[in-house]
Amino acid sequence: MPLLAYAFAVVMLGTTAPTPMYGLYASRMGFSVLTTTVIYAAYTSGVVAALLVFGRWSDAIGRRPVLIAGTVFAIASAAVFLSAESVPALLVGRILSGLSAGVFTGTATAAVIEAAPPRWRAEGAAVATVANIGGLGAGPLLAGLLVQYAPQPVHLTFVVHIVLTSIAAVAVLLVPETSPRTGTLAVQRLSIPSEARSVFVLASIAAFAGFAVTGVFTAVAPSFLSGVVGIDNHAIAGAMVCSIFTASALAQLVATRIPPRRAMALGCAILAVGMAILAIALHFSSLIGLVAAAVVAGVGQGVSFSRGLAAVVELTPSEHRAEVSSAYFVVAYFALSVPVVGEGLAAQAWGLRTAGVGFAVGVSVLAIVCLAAIIVQEPRQEPPLNTAKEGGRMGHIVATTGCPRS
Repeated sequence: MPLLAYAFAVVMLGTTAPTPMYGLYASRMGFSVLTTTVIYAAYTSGVVAALLVFGRWSDAIGRRPVLIAGTVFAIASAAVFLSAESVPALLVGRILSGLSAGVFTGTATAAVIEAAPPRWRAEGAAVATVANIGGLGAGPLLAGLLVQYAPQPVHLTFVVHIVLTSIAAVAVLLVPETSPRTGTLAVQRLSIPSEARSVFVLASIAAFAGFAVTGVFTAVAPSFLSGVVGIDNHAIAGAMVCSIFTASALAQLVATRIPPRRAMALGCAILAVGMAILAIALHFSSLIGLVAAAVVAGVGQGVSFSRGLAAVVELTPSEHRAEVSSAYFVVAYFALSVPVVGEGLAAQAWGLRTAGVGFAVGVSVLAIVCLAAIIVQEPRQEPPLNTAKEGGRMGHIVATTGCPRS
């Protein structure tokens, strides 16, 4: 299990490592914040493609071949970034990074849990959460430190990542196969059964709002820091982005004890508060405010996302859970791209500060509307106890990945 967790963390680290470098690329290649957001959003196309095409392959051919493919995509992405001299090259690097994440995360989560001793299965899910989101947070933190304080600011990070990922590939080869190989090589279907549709809509709105915030912080936080606050320290920018992922991971672990619908409402409320803090921080050009907004919004995103999925899974028949989970993650990953590009367009038209405040207000309104709908909607009859427990367990397993398990 430790070797798989290491590989999981390292591959996810690479998906967020470019964050502190976008400003440097913009200066060298002469592009705007809008282009930065488009480069960032290209990641989503890779994730969704891998999610739909390869989402069920590890059940058929085994976990290890799929994990090795994920490390190959990750190394290829780092190699492209290492030699990138143009915007198209950066776009290719991001797409490959998305493929690595989409191929790797669901399979790695299943493998970590299956590799854990039976009495430690719950701990296995927690390890998968920490490895996944910890890797996402470590990416900008490590890259920010290297960019700020080490030589070759746009190269060294990717050299380090290639080395770490190569070790991860060896680690995957050393662990035993955990899949019984009973599935088929099929494209992942998307569907929402009628009994889960109303909750799915609310959970998807909450997930969309939370992932939009994560996406904007990951893509634009360094620009907020330099363009609004006036701080050009890449290490601080990386630490700020790291804080939103750290808060999300901790919140997901703690929120497993809260009933799903109540947690969804709580997450939306916290997310709205985080966006209020962001608007105030941008208005007053406050570094402390930006960090506080990242932490609070990360908590709201983690709670609403993970428990929103649990709420949906509770009402979904077991034979449709993979399809529903996939649909949920497609919504979430589109939230990583569409609002981010919108933020770039708004920044180009009205300026970064105004665009950021407008984004914060928009997400806050969306979260409050979702909160009100959760409160107003008449609760459905609770599923039988064993179904609820199974749904909660499955929801936790899937929510820790950013991709469905099957």
